[in-house]
Amino acid sequence: MRAKSYGVLLAGLMVGLAWAWPALAGVTVKAVRLWPSPDYSRITLELSAAAQYKFFTLKNPDRLVLDLDGVDNGPALQAAGSQVSPQDPLIANLRSGINQPGVTRVVIETKGEVNPKVFSLAPLGEYGNRLVVDMYPSADKQVDNTEAQVEKAIAEAHQLPAIDGKGDPTPGAADSQPAAKPATPAQSAAADQPGKAAVADNKAGAKPKKAGYVRLITVAVDAGHGGDDPGATGANGTHEKDVTLEIARRLKADIDQIPNMRAVLTRDGDYFVPLGERVIKARKMQADLFVSIHADAFPNESARGSSVFALSEKGATSAAARWLAKRENDADLVGGVNIDVKDKYLKQTLIDLSQTATISDSLKLGRDVLGQLGDINNLHRGHVEQAGFAVLKAPDIPSILVETAFISNPEEEKRLVSPAYQDKLAEAIATGIKHYFDKNPPLAGGRIAQNM
Repeated sequence: MRAKSYGVLLAGLMVGLAWAWPALAGVTVKAVRLWPSPDYSRITLELSAAAQYKFFTLKNPDRLVLDLDGVDNGPALQAAGSQVSPQDPLIANLRSGINQPGVTRVVIETKGEVNPKVFSLAPLGEYGNRLVVDMYPSADKQVDNTEAQVEKAIAEAHQLPAIDGKGDPTPGAADSQPAAKPATPAQSAAADQPGKAAVADNKAGAKPKKAGYVRLITVAVDAGHGGDDPGATGANGTHEKDVTLEIARRLKADIDQIPNMRAVLTRDGDYFVPLGERVIKARKMQADLFVSIHADAFPNESARGSSVFALSEKGATSAAARWLAKRENDADLVGGVNIDVKDKYLKQTLIDLSQTATISDSLKLGRDVLGQLGDINNLHRGHVEQAGFAVLKAPDIPSILVETAFISNPEEEKRLVSPAYQDKLAEAIATGIKHYFDKNPPLAGGRIAQNM
C-alpha cells in the first residue's frame, strides 16, 4: 500500500515538473532572422520574453560576442549559422553555446572589424520581443554606396562614361561610346535651358557632331517595407514587401530605357531601410524625383483601385489618407529602429516642411502618374491625395507614394503577383514620370553626361 502511494506521489511530481518545465527552461529563442544589405547586416532574435544582454567585440579573429542572460540555447539559435550567406558583406559565421550556467553566448564571426548597434524591441503586431543586432563596417572602412549605385546606373543603363564626382566625364571614356538615341521632347526642352548644351543632331545621314553634354535626370525608386517589416499581407499570404520590390525593379528598368534618365533603388533586396534613411539616400543621389512603391491594405477587403499620394502641410485630405499615412509611418516601429540614435540631419530632414514649391511639383507629378494608372486599373480616388507620409518629406525633391492596388483585396492580390501586371504598373508609372518631365524639364545643375 505504501509502495502504491509512493508511485502516485512520484507520478504526480513528474507531471508537475512537466507543467513547470517551460518556466524552468527560461527565455526561448523562437526564431532567428538574418538580413544582409549593402550598408549593414542585421540579425534579429525573436524571444519568448524580454531578456538581459551584454555584448563586446574581440580581434584575431574579428568577432562580436553577445551574452544572453536566462536564454536557452535552443534549436532555432543552434541552427542560425546555416542562414549565413557567403555573400553577406560582414558576417562570416554564427555559433552559440552555454558560456556559464544561465548564460547563452552567441559568437558572430565577422569579416573584419565592425561597429555594432544592439537594441531590444517590445512586442508589436505579429512580432513578440525582439533583440536586434545591427553591424556596420568600422568607421575607417565605411563606404557610402549611394554614389557607386548612381554611377553604376549611368554606366549600365546608358553606356555613358563614368563621372568623377566633380561633374566631368572620366577622360578617355568618350571615344568608345555609342551614338545616343534621338532626343525626346523633355531632352530638347532641357537642352534649351541656360547653361545646357544642345542635344546632338542624330537625323539619318547627318555626320556625327562634337560630343555635347545633357542634363541627366535621376529618379529614386523606393520599394516600400523590407526585412522584418513585411508591410501588408494578402489573403493568400502575399507580402507587400515582395510585390513592391518586384515592381520597383521593373520600374527602374523602364526608366533606364528613357534617354538621359536613370533610376536608383533605395533597396534592392529583402532588408529593412528606415524611412528617414530612404529620404537621405535620395538626397545623396541628387535625385530629381522620389517615387515610393506600395500596395494598399484596408480592413474592408472590398476596397480596390490605385492611388497616388503627396505630402501635406495642413493635414490629410481624407480620413483614409490619414489612416494610411499612420500605417506607413509605423513601418519604422515594425521593422525596428534604434530610438536611442540621435541623428540631427535625419531629424532636420523629417521635420522640414517649408517646401510649398516641392509639394506643388509633387502634385503635378502625381497627377501624371495617376492618369497613366487609370488606364490599367480602377482608381480608388480620382485625384492625388495628401497626408503626412514621413518618406515623402525631402524638402527639395518632388516626392510621391504610389499605392499600386489593394493587396487586401483577393482579386487585386492575384494581379499584383502577376509578372505581366507588374510590368504594366511599372510602365504606367514610368510613362507618367516621362510626361511630367516633358512639361517640367529639370533646372540647370545636377549631373551631366556625354551624349554623342
